[in-house]
Amino acid sequence: MTIPTDPETGEFHRAPNAFTARITSGGGDGWPVEAGRYRLVVSRACPWASRALVVRRLLGLEDVLSLAVADPIQDSRSWRFTLDPGGVDPVLGIRFLYEAYERADPAYDGGISVPAIVDVPSGKLVTNDYPRITLDLDTQWTALQREGAPELYPEALRDEIDAVNADVHRDVNAAVYEAGFATKQAAYEDAYDRLFARLDALSDRLARQRYLVGDTITEADIRLFTTLVRFDAVYHGHFKCNRHKLTELPVLWAYARDLFQTPGFGDTVDFDHIKRHYYGVHEQVNPTGIVPKGPDLSGWTTAHGREQLGGRPFGNGTPPPPPPPEEAITSGS
Repeated sequence: MTIPTDPETGEFHRAPNAFTARITSGGGDGWPVEAGRYRLVVSRACPWASRALVVRRLLGLEDVLSLAVADPIQDSRSWRFTLDPGGVDPVLGIRFLYEAYERADPAYDGGISVPAIVDVPSGKLVTNDYPRITLDLDTQWTALQREGAPELYPEALRDEIDAVNADVHRDVNAAVYEAGFATKQAAYEDAYDRLFARLDALSDRLARQRYLVGDTITEADIRLFTTLVRFDAVYHGHFKCNRHKLTELPVLWAYARDLFQTPGFGDTVDFDHIKRHYYGVHEQVNPTGIVPKGPDLSGWTTAHGREQLGGRPFGNGTPPPPPPPEEAITSGS
């Protein structure tokens, strides 16, 4: 895997999402919301894709938006479907995700990323715009959401959610990668300092309230969770984000456990895929490819005590039912 860094500054720069069409209730971009038409392609290793997994579960969209899970180990041809019989996605009929990108734009030569939503009839990629994907699932797919689906992006709180998301994206979601992929000391230290300053600020905020914005789970919590759940397993060691482990930050550790134990969160997390991807694919960071045996993951199911802060996880909604049997996590730690 080639990691794009600036040769002068040593800074890692993530490529922008190249396919930004939207799937909307009115079909304004040419892609209308339609049950069964689209397939969500994810890697359970990827935090950006994991956001879509959580949102899809919470909103009960499993029966209307099918799921393709890629192998956590990529090769030079991109995300591959080697977890499926014959190494072929059974719905899209492709071996590699790049094939859907190529059908959408034969001249495209950029990165191949997840999450991706593919139009099943044409086999074309519709979007890889991960921030927009979940917001549209929240707000455009309402007619197909389950009864009792929570409101994850309530209109009255959107400005605050957007502001929190911007800070978390810059200083947490992106900063762990900027620290881990930096090739010069100053670039690494800048990302490291921003990361832990923001984690300290988030700890202060969450010491007073159960969730980041309002008294229910919102998009803001989902976006922070998918980084926190990977922190000790990969970011602390692999990406040198080692001032503290998550388990050494009492407020954030309790907050993360609270979400992990909430239906729709922990049941989408595959620590085996996470560890094998990061340690096995990032050869520039871990040239031996050795996957650590630790950390001990048993603490994720211990009591967190966050209920005393109040809050209503699903607002006026209800918890999602268990995941479909074919989507249950069965791999080891």
